[in-house]
Amino acid sequence: MSRSGKVGAVFGVVVAAGAAAGWFLSAPQQLDNRIMAAAEPGNAERGLRIFHAGGCGPCHAAKGAEGDARFQLAGGLELRTPFGTFIAPNISQDAKDGIGNWTPDDFAAAMLKGVSPDGRHYYPAFPYTSYARMKPQDIADLFSFMQTLPAVAGRTAGHELAFPFNIRRGIGLWKLLYMNDGPAVDIAGASDKVLAGQYLVEGPGHCGECHTPRDFGGGTDKGKWLAGAVAAEGEGVTPNITSGEGGIGDWSEADISGYLETGFTPDFDSVGGSMVEVQKNMAELTPQDREAIAAYLKAIPAHPNGYPARRP
Repeated sequence: MSRSGKVGAVFGVVVAAGAAAGWFLSAPQQLDNRIMAAAEPGNAERGLRIFHAGGCGPCHAAKGAEGDARFQLAGGLELRTPFGTFIAPNISQDAKDGIGNWTPDDFAAAMLKGVSPDGRHYYPAFPYTSYARMKPQDIADLFSFMQTLPAVAGRTAGHELAFPFNIRRGIGLWKLLYMNDGPAVDIAGASDKVLAGQYLVEGPGHCGECHTPRDFGGGTDKGKWLAGAVAAEGEGVTPNITSGEGGIGDWSEADISGYLETGFTPDFDSVGGSMVEVQKNMAELTPQDREAIAAYLKAIPAHPNGYPARRP
């Protein structure tokens, strides 16, 4: 064999080995059955709290839904991003088009691992990178509540993604970089109240998904946690909710919890944009939950605005 032939053969082996390694590393990680086995049977009443904390309605119910319509989770919301357009799926109890035939383990694997019942990666437009921090008991309770909701027929359209983002297997490599169940920030000497708020914000509340800037790969920049970011759909910004410059440093804990309950800022401005639906959910939580969230936001590191200055 000629030298060039040998080089080509070696190159081919290296490429094949790299492809095999990438295929192995990108495989969907299944949920350890022992995780959910340790939880008690789900409680739907407790699950309602997690439903509101997790913001399930605003993404999966019809836009602007009120009353009982907030619990008709037929999906269809379009999220237009630089990576393509993601369509929120039907997660109603319809057995054909929704999740009516899912088992508790199917649900837990989706929430904690971002993996579908048929073993595929979900795209992280579904904020499982935050849900991965949730307690198994809360997952069990949420699933029990979801089972009380109506079945709504109708399969949503597929995502509209260009290459290479349409290659689901590649999400496995993305998860290796960005997905873990550890805290987003370490808070030395945190009180129980702050820790309770940390769980709600970093876990089910998934606040960092919108309020934290993202790096070149689309992962949240933990070094600028909750410092504000360009909106996911590229229009406007989500604000800095740390105590840094441009943030909410002059808000007290009472101001924050009051805003989450009423939708009014300390200056008597009102909530707007996508935060309207979030605030409605926060108003459904207990006063203790809102106070814990406020305590956490005052305890995290302060950062200046995490998005580029806006032009006049």
